[in-house]
Amino acid sequence: MYTLLKTEGRAKRGIFATPHGEIQTPVFMNVATTGAIKGALSSLDLQDVNCQVALANTYHLHLRPGDGLVHQKGGLKAFMRWNKPLLTDSGGFQVFSLAALRNIKEEGVYFSSHIDGRKIFMGPEESMEIQSNLASTIAMAFDECAPYPSERDYMEDSVNRTTRWLVRCKKRLTELNGEESTINKRQMLFGINQGGTYEDIRIEHAKQISDLDLDGYAIGGLAVGETHAEMYRILEEVMPYLPQAKPTYLMGVGTPENILESVERGVDFFDCVMPARNGRHGHIYTSSGKINILNAKYEKDDSPLDADCTCSTCQNFSRAYVRHLFKAKEMLSMRLAVIHNLQFYNNLMVEIRNALDNDNFSKFKAEKLAMWSQNKL
Repeated sequence: MYTLLKTEGRAKRGIFATPHGEIQTPVFMNVATTGAIKGALSSLDLQDVNCQVALANTYHLHLRPGDGLVHQKGGLKAFMRWNKPLLTDSGGFQVFSLAALRNIKEEGVYFSSHIDGRKIFMGPEESMEIQSNLASTIAMAFDECAPYPSERDYMEDSVNRTTRWLVRCKKRLTELNGEESTINKRQMLFGINQGGTYEDIRIEHAKQISDLDLDGYAIGGLAVGETHAEMYRILEEVMPYLPQAKPTYLMGVGTPENILESVERGVDFFDCVMPARNGRHGHIYTSSGKINILNAKYEKDDSPLDADCTCSTCQNFSRAYVRHLFKAKEMLSMRLAVIHNLQFYNNLMVEIRNALDNDNFSKFKAEKLAMWSQNKL
């Protein structure tokens, strides 16, 4: 159940009660694609960087080690030793990202595995069954993330099929939650709004899926090639047609700037590989802006990555040392950088929630954007 605590304009501050604990929103979900954070982080590390929700990938876990094995191990939370809420995506994004390896039909999608080329099939029912085996807190509906740009006719057909798939997802998950062998019998379902940059298609789709009274709603198919301005325009158009009394999740977004802009437009949930991916390449987020730790000016810098950060990296190691590790191609360099970047993102969400609690989010956003704009990579 989602409790809306307060608003500032369209920005929302809430609490989302789940079978696996409460989530304070707005929230950033840390991406543990196969049950681990890229950069050699475990679930224990996620606890240390104040992560509220982990996100795992249905498609990848289905291929390896197999959702049946994960079910035997008590579900993904038990397997990876994560004791907080877990969201699993549906496999739908792979329909977009593996375009050369798939064939979309009404019944679902036929894939060739990117690992060994074997043929697999995933439809709405199969996606729900896999996610039920994984026993996540929140299951995402199976959808098609249409490529950008797409012709209007293609987008309309795609969105209509996604709606039909959502109805099938809801029916199958309801059945699975009633089965004796199901680990999480209270698994929640989020539907996904699609429509590319066609605002009228987006709005009509939002109306249709809102009628299904799901646990939450996501906005998919953004951050796939359109400009930031286009993304913000779509959010402004579609958000009023999604239930304010339910959490809203903007999938795959994004930069700290994107997060602030999207919170202002009413988004509650975020995820993105960016903090971990950038960290693995030496790009560090700090309270005053981004830095590239590989730059020569940090060679003798004894200060922490960010003097305002309380993560274990900043409390124990200098910029000079982290830079040395990157130059020496030590795995520890990635781990220390990713730990810091994830804590930066999670702490940013704490600051956003505090600003909303104190009715000064607009001021907070303006000050942050101004500060970050002065210090770019």
